[in-house]
Amino acid sequence: MVGLIRSVSEYFGPVGGAALIYTIGSLILVVIMGLPKIMAYPKRYLFWGTFLFVSYEICFVLALGLASNRQQAIELGMVNYLWPSFTIALAVFFNRQKFTVLLGVGLVLAFAGLLWVISGDQPISVGAIVDNIKTNPLSYFLAFIGAILWSFYSNVTKRISNGNNGMVLFFILTAIGLWILFLFEPSQSFIISSHSIILLLIAAIATGGANALWTLAVIRGNVALLGTLSYFTPVISTAFSSILLSTALTLGFWQGVVMVTMGSIICFFATQRYMKAKKVAI
Repeated sequence: MVGLIRSVSEYFGPVGGAALIYTIGSLILVVIMGLPKIMAYPKRYLFWGTFLFVSYEICFVLALGLASNRQQAIELGMVNYLWPSFTIALAVFFNRQKFTVLLGVGLVLAFAGLLWVISGDQPISVGAIVDNIKTNPLSYFLAFIGAILWSFYSNVTKRISNGNNGMVLFFILTAIGLWILFLFEPSQSFIISSHSIILLLIAAIATGGANALWTLAVIRGNVALLGTLSYFTPVISTAFSSILLSTALTLGFWQGVVMVTMGSIICFFATQRYMKAKKVAI
């Protein structure tokens, strides 16, 4: 999604491209899943699900679209991939589990990996990280806030959805929100070609499919386990994005990706050890 959304934004603009992706994605989801049965949704899910999902998606796509270059877009994707760690940490909180030292180590390692990535080719330091963020503070802020919002969405959805999947409604509302933003954006022409149209369609299918499947998994599955499995996403996403965006990544960047992934895995083992200890105690 990172590479596809960034590519589409280069042809249709950061807001226009995102609006088109979610509009087409909404149509695809309606065909596959049908129209949303809004009256069946619990009111809390209708409000919080909509707020968290729409806010996250707008933050995510605008962060990528407003990136200064393709390299930075991939970096912002890594900022966004803090959400698995946040998801597990929140799952621990919502399940009233004990915050263990191992969980803290996992979170610190994941965050350190992110700092490693953001520091670029320079030795990791506060100055290097701040200088990099200063080049585009809005995008980094949106990506970070988005990671927090998605972790809340993943945890809240399971608790208040009552088994309902509101993805179609959420996608439609995200598209509407993006088109409203588009009205306030300076006029920008679309670059329409067979290549841009194909990229747009693939991005819409990937975005709609990924979000629908994730929401279904969250509703029916174990959130902590899902968060852990998703920790392999940074590696896959980074590799795909670097190929799609023709961007060579440094060894330091890949080291940061591995750190984020390993941190997430440690977080999962921390939660599993606690659950096993709790069962033995009972």
